Amino acid sequence: MEYKDGYVYELMDKGGPTDVREPYFKEAVQEMMRARFLCFKANQLSPDDMNYVSYLEELFNRKLDDVRILTPFICDFGNRVKFGKGVFINHSAILSASCGIEFEDGVSVAPGVRIATINHDFNNRHTIYTYGKVLIKKNAWIGMNATICPGVTIGKNSVVAAGAVVTKDVPDNVVVGGVPAKVIKYLDESEQKEIW
Repeated sequence: MEYKDGYVYELMDKGGPTDVREPYFKEAVQEMMRARFLCFKANQLSPDDMNYVSYLEELFNRKLDDVRILTPFICDFGNRVKFGKGVFINHSAILSASCGIEFEDGVSVAPGVRIATINHDFNNRHTIYTYGKVLIKKNAWIGMNATICPGVTIGKNSVVAAGAVVTKDVPDNVVVGGVPAKVIKYLDESEQKEIW
């Protein structure tokens, strides 16, 4: 059977499932290899050699003059990541972005953060995948070594505490922490200062 270009991404956007044995999945494999190669090239340069940014710009197919990403950095689907203005991603982030990750303006991401948009089928875990887009809204702050699971939205101005595992949507103007993450504090929206 013939599949049109982008069919695998249509399946991902619907939540899947996809099957790695099907011919349409080849397009996803090609993007993963492109992304891994560009991340490898960026990570081989010294952190003070700003030429690494050119590899990340190729990865995301956009200028990064309003986004700062520190290496080492790993992303498997550069074509599925969107950035607002003033996004900062600290070193050692891992973005598993097959279903899409969107960072709105002013998002800050601490070292070692992991964001996943893909999951394995419980019964056919080696070949069948399901998906959920991750949205991180304006001015949110993701703490060190936090994990954001597929399908999660992080609310505007909210903070994800270090080490948290976020499995459900986070409202605006809260602090969440723990495993699984729960609301531990409410923030005063009137005191939030947006820089973007």
